[in-house]
Amino acid sequence: MEIKKIVGIEPNPPGFHVFSAFKLPRLGLPQMGTILKEKGYEVKIYCPDIAPINWAEVLSADMVMISTITSTAPEAYNIAKKIKEKARVLGKNISIVMGGAHVSFMAEEALNNYADYVARGEGEETIIELILWLKNGNDVGRISEISGLSYKIGDKVHHNAPRPHLQDLDSLPTIDLSLIQGYKDIGIIPVLTSRGCPYDCTFCSVTKMFGHKYRFKSPEKTIEMLKHYRKLYPGMWVFFYDDNFTASPKRSKILLEMMLKNGLSFPWTAQARVDVAQDKELLQLMQRTNCKVLYIGLESINPKTLVEYNKRQTVEEMEVAIRTLHKYKIKVHGMFVLGGEEDDRETVMQTVRSAIKWKIDTVQMVILVPLPGTPFYENLNTQNRIATFDWSQYDGHHVVYKPNKISAWELQYGVMLEAMPKFYSLWQVMKSAVKFKFKNFMFRMYGHWMLIKWKVHNSRYLEELKAFSSKLKSKEKAKELLKG
Repeated sequence: MEIKKIVGIEPNPPGFHVFSAFKLPRLGLPQMGTILKEKGYEVKIYCPDIAPINWAEVLSADMVMISTITSTAPEAYNIAKKIKEKARVLGKNISIVMGGAHVSFMAEEALNNYADYVARGEGEETIIELILWLKNGNDVGRISEISGLSYKIGDKVHHNAPRPHLQDLDSLPTIDLSLIQGYKDIGIIPVLTSRGCPYDCTFCSVTKMFGHKYRFKSPEKTIEMLKHYRKLYPGMWVFFYDDNFTASPKRSKILLEMMLKNGLSFPWTAQARVDVAQDKELLQLMQRTNCKVLYIGLESINPKTLVEYNKRQTVEEMEVAIRTLHKYKIKVHGMFVLGGEEDDRETVMQTVRSAIKWKIDTVQMVILVPLPGTPFYENLNTQNRIATFDWSQYDGHHVVYKPNKISAWELQYGVMLEAMPKFYSLWQVMKSAVKFKFKNFMFRMYGHWMLIKWKVHNSRYLEELKAFSSKLKSKEKAKELLKG
């Protein structure tokens, strides 16, 4: 099979949330697309929330790569079905390869939903070997040698051995962002300089995908990337996509010092842990290089939940970190995950009270999601506590399991209709305006509006969940009376 033209598709996330306005493409497809382009293939990538899919381009392709996380899996399968149906009418054979976190752990599901192949884990080398196999005549004996690949022969599913993680990240080419159709409209340059994480939070799939050990691009390679992007996209912010940009303080300091020496002064943002605030030298460099916002995984104000999540931080450290970052003029976007085994309604309300008290600039309070591949998913599945496998609801804004110390309705209502609206209330919006914090004002005003939009969009779901929880509560009360 001759492969000349390849299209990549990153499906739209479902519904609305507070940060729906920020169109941030994941980098798996663009990275693979760049590698393939350098090897002479024609490549285009579509993220429908950035630019609509050009179906004429898709149906003229020889291969379509679809990357999906759990909440976008249903849409990924719909897209794959549409491609297969339209290609059949045209008499074409388009190979569909799926990859990403969800199908890496649910490969058989993807193969039963129109995928021809699944590239599990890191797919850069897998996709090249697969294309060569297709080109060389589909030798069945050799496909079993492609690490990280899942596929069907007849009705039988085959899962080849896992592919080892790529160790030399410098060997990856600088991503050609222009492959993403409509990219220039998003206003942010995404840069990834590391993979892996040793912390292994129980609800997170990062370590299962990328391993427990940090792998870094060298500061020299990162500087080369930044120079390239700044020349092409002047004026844009840089977002370091690393799960923990300051994982190695020594490396971070070297990189930031090199940015200063090379005149790379631009607004940038990144993800980090609270321990970043303990290194004053690092904070000074971050301030000097124009760090504007840090996305901090605070996760919970409940000490027991922090232990359950394996977060390895304290509530006191969180509060000190926020105060310290503000001293260095760095805004904090606090991310909380609510619904742990020790969480109740008071945990939810205490979270928003703490967020306001600590003067966090913006927050994202999500409902705990049992993502396939995580210990949390395995535990709940074993206990038959997962309420639905409608993956489109696995977006952090819907309760999809039976919580331990709070009802599903109480958790849903508490997070999306009480806590988040309280933080993004008009009162909090006006306070930002009065204090001349105009960016906070804009973000909070937008958050306020999006929460109203979410409530309207999910009105039926909320009514059904409330009715179901009420019936369940009545049944539980009846059982208690009978026991009595």
